[in-house]
Amino acid sequence: MTDLTDLAHLPATEALRRFRDRSLSPVELMTAVIARAEAVEPKVNALAEQTFEEALAAAREAEARYAGKGEAPRALEGLAVATKEEQPIAGRRSTDGSLAFQHEIAEQTHPVIERIQAAGGIVHARTTTPEFSCAGYTQSRLWGVTRNPWNLEFTPGGSSGGAGAALAAGETTLATGSDIGGSIRIPASYTGTVGFKPPYGRVPAMSPFNLDTYCHDGPMARTVHDCALLENVIAGPHPLDAVSLRPKLVLPERFESAEGLRVALSVTLGDWPVDPEVEANTRAVAEALRAAGAVVEEVEVPIMRADVMRAAMIHFGSIFGPYIASVAAEHGDQLTTYALDFARRAAEAVREPGSFLLGLEIEAAIQTTLGALLDRYDVLLCPTTAVPALKADDDHLSTKVVINGVELDFYLESAMTTVFNIASRCPVLSVPSGFASTGVPTGVQVVGRTYDDTTVFRAAAAIEAARPWSSVPIL
Repeated sequence: MTDLTDLAHLPATEALRRFRDRSLSPVELMTAVIARAEAVEPKVNALAEQTFEEALAAAREAEARYAGKGEAPRALEGLAVATKEEQPIAGRRSTDGSLAFQHEIAEQTHPVIERIQAAGGIVHARTTTPEFSCAGYTQSRLWGVTRNPWNLEFTPGGSSGGAGAALAAGETTLATGSDIGGSIRIPASYTGTVGFKPPYGRVPAMSPFNLDTYCHDGPMARTVHDCALLENVIAGPHPLDAVSLRPKLVLPERFESAEGLRVALSVTLGDWPVDPEVEANTRAVAEALRAAGAVVEEVEVPIMRADVMRAAMIHFGSIFGPYIASVAAEHGDQLTTYALDFARRAAEAVREPGSFLLGLEIEAAIQTTLGALLDRYDVLLCPTTAVPALKADDDHLSTKVVINGVELDFYLESAMTTVFNIASRCPVLSVPSGFASTGVPTGVQVVGRTYDDTTVFRAAAAIEAARPWSSVPIL
């Protein structure tokens, strides 16, 4: 491993400290990140767009600020931030990963990106997604297949798969994602990175999907404290998002230890079949928390995956599915098989009269169950996905996912994430739990009480301290 590779994987918080004491220049770090991206992109394919020359120019401006020339450095001054292509930048392509929109140019910049740039973050690249961000893996007819840096046969997940892969490979220092059913947390799990699904309204979004309670924009990083750093920049009320929360919550720079933290452990939630390696790694995390002074108790969480999937598909059938179907009506021959399949499933879910109300009733029951549990515990610990990473080249429609002899009706059931889009006011962090025998990482979710972000970060920081994940994939 070269010095440049080590530098490209430097935590953001450490980079900022070194920028301030002048032992590292933003230009040096950006140069290392770009060199790493150029070296691994032919294999990983995580970047939808690259603006490296502009990034180096911005890094030189940041270097001058740290040298005392001009205005003072800002919160993210000089850091490379890869943003999800789904989040538009005015004047740049806005394709949503689809051939149907390959020539579209955005007229507005996403609030998250506005805030990153205003804080001195340098958007040097934009990351790949599946078409319409509607899959748990990242491949499209526009960009091809994005691969997991830990094992190129496997996917980095989706829909923020390019972000997760870029972080793991050292192609960026920080990244943004979005999450409507697990799209931040699945890639975090598959790539050994950290992904935060903020509670609904914490981070501003763009209309009309800001009004969809399942939708969350959030930070991705390689460490818990880096994730908190980016979250503090992008969170807070925004005049164009009526549901963005006031006042702004600011996470602390340091978190309390796990001593006395009450943790509910559930490996299967209600009835999810879970791969033995995922289970073993989840239990290892629980033991590490127990050793760090937390009170960890295994609990039953009677939330059935069939109920979660039914409620979710009814929800998607009312909002997200019709959007994809409207594009398909005009550009169907340009769309991927998985996007058309998603739209079909969503439409079928709302075919019966009264389905929307039924979906709300199921969601209410799920939220009541979680609310009662989290009234007794500070956080819930469970796997992020029931399996290690899926294969990269498969669309997982013609072949079924089988876990412990149980054949899933739909591959997305292998993600244990969507239940917390239903319970959208619960903050959730996915952090690494270990590795599978294939060499790909696995992850756990730390689920908090509604709007209790700080406790979730506290528990995650304790996991990171007890089981640090500093290894780097060799490509």
